[in-house]
Amino acid sequence: MGIQDLIEGKKEWRAHQARVKALPPDYRIVYKEMQKYFFKVGPVDLPDGPLLPGIVDFFEEGVAAGKGVLELIGEDVAAFCDGLIKESRTNADVIQESLAGKPGTAGT
Repeated sequence: MGIQDLIEGKKEWRAHQARVKALPPDYRIVYKEMQKYFFKVGPVDLPDGPLLPGIVDFFEEGVAAGKGVLELIGEDVAAFCDGLIKESRTNADVIQESLAGKPGTAGT
């Protein structure tokens, strides 16, 4: 990854964050919680993947339709997040795989 890639990535992230800040407060709160959740357990390709921008797209459409954020995703935010990544390889999978390969750990 070259310096130009880093600069472009930073520009994209700032543009993404500006879109998040433009959302209504309830949407921003839920988005931030989802983002924290995904950074903890989320898919391995989270930084470069389409998940976070896709959520912002979805939320912007919900705002335009006049819906509240919980109308879109339901009351259980974690369950909604899990549904979005159920087919993805997650950080938890990577950790589990690394532990399975070490002598003296469960699964060996």
